[in-house]
Amino acid sequence: ILGDLGAEVIKIEAPEGDIMRYAGPARHREMGHVFLNLNRNKRSLVLDLKRPEAVPVVLALTACSDVFMHNMRPQAMARLGFGYERLKEVNRQLVYCSAHGYGQDGPYADRPAFDDIIQGASVFVALEMATTGAARFVPTLVGDKTVGLTMVYAVMAALLERARTGEGQLVEVPMLETMTAFVMAEHLGGLTFEPPLGPPGYARMLAPDRRPHQTADGHICILPYTDRQWKDFFRIAGRPDLAVDPRIADAGTRARHFAELYALVALCVREAPTAHWLAALKAADIPCGPVNPLADLPQDEHL
Repeated sequence: ILGDLGAEVIKIEAPEGDIMRYAGPARHREMGHVFLNLNRNKRSLVLDLKRPEAVPVVLALTACSDVFMHNMRPQAMARLGFGYERLKEVNRQLVYCSAHGYGQDGPYADRPAFDDIIQGASVFVALEMATTGAARFVPTLVGDKTVGLTMVYAVMAALLERARTGEGQLVEVPMLETMTAFVMAEHLGGLTFEPPLGPPGYARMLAPDRRPHQTADGHICILPYTDRQWKDFFRIAGRPDLAVDPRIADAGTRARHFAELYALVALCVREAPTAHWLAALKAADIPCGPVNPLADLPQDEHL
């Protein structure tokens, strides 16, 4: 992403190569699709950081760079001689960004971590179990990529500070803290208050029928949101009695009844095919959309 924004990015790899080189289909050896997608605009440099001759190379790059980023455990970087304090001696204006599993002021500081581990620790798996009954990981690298996005804006904020003060700084982006903040923004629930007003969790997200709804011939995503949209949905569904149901009167009332309301939507949607619902709901400006198969997404007319 920083490369997309115009940065000259130099990626340092060990001689055995980034492990993502081996993930998925590849036309050429060690050039897997994930590696290509994530490294399309970077320059490449091979260095064995454990060998002494790598040290002057890294220090020379540090001296002329704005940002140094890594995703190794800080303890390992310090042992190699590339910790923040060492590199700051070479370049006082350096923005040093470290992504690792856990914040360095906590008891898990030196533990290794990957996306799957953090999904379990930051309640993604527990939420999946609560809503589907299955202990599963989200089937995308949600932790890795969210941490990557966080690194981007954190680095840009540090560069803005440097432009103002001339000083670099250490930026720490730990996975567990980042993903806990990500998921608990809505799921902290009653624990937001002191004393607590109730348990954690956002009821709308945890409603059993908050899912793609089964139609007569497939599935559809539907989300009536405003007062008007809820009333119009039930009118379109042929349920004028529900269009005046007090449970949909306003946002505050709906918030107390989401589980029931989503269950009613699910019952209505089964009665007609997907194309019918897409046409009728779009005409009424009610948010809706198809469930795109993975292979069809690149052909989506909007994309």
